Amino acid sequence: MNKLAALKAITFFEGLPDEKLLKLADIAVIKKFRKGETLFLADVAANGFFAPVSGRVKIFRTSPAGKEQILHVFGPGEAVGEVPVFEGGTFPAHCEAIEKCETLFFPRDEFERILREDTDLVMKMMAMLSQRLRILVNKIDDLSLKETPARVASYLLLLHSSQDSDTFKLDLPKGQIALYLGTIQETLSRIFKRFSEEGLIALNGKEITILNQDDLQDIADQGR
Repeated sequence: MNKLAALKAITFFEGLPDEKLLKLADIAVIKKFRKGETLFLADVAANGFFAPVSGRVKIFRTSPAGKEQILHVFGPGEAVGEVPVFEGGTFPAHCEAIEKCETLFFPRDEFERILREDTDLVMKMMAMLSQRLRILVNKIDDLSLKETPARVASYLLLLHSSQDSDTFKLDLPKGQIALYLGTIQETLSRIFKRFSEEGLIALNGKEITILNQDDLQDIADQGR
């Protein structure tokens, strides 16, 4: 892996000159994970954070009854687990690879040393942490205030917004999507079927085609 090239693709470090990226490359450790392998566990001391270079990971919590709730899915270019590193605390949730992953790991002690020497990097971190907070607030809003069909509609529109076509593939298995949206797979399938019967979407296995974006947006906005 070319660590310098990988660092340039990480949003956390976007815009930093090569001399600063080289300092980060010196402390970055390449770590590889198989599908289903754990990157870190909840309530364990945060000794560093990760940045996927290839593959994706999920952040999730598990209820006492064993039910899993996916909080977020991270892929290449994103940092994972950096907030508790700054706090000096423990990881608030579990992190697991949902496919084969190659990551960069930044040890906390070494990263803090670089931050003390570089105020530009500190400001960059603050901006990224603020953005992460907005993502989490929106997630809480979706889970707590919107009905399940509205959450599904919002999710499909989010996927659609990153595509150049009205037809795209679901980025996760339906069971994982259901957990992410705070529901169960059977309910998700019923909503997909309803959206299809109403002419909002067309289904073809994992492939979705948005047929009526305006009505789908209405469902997402109205929370019904």
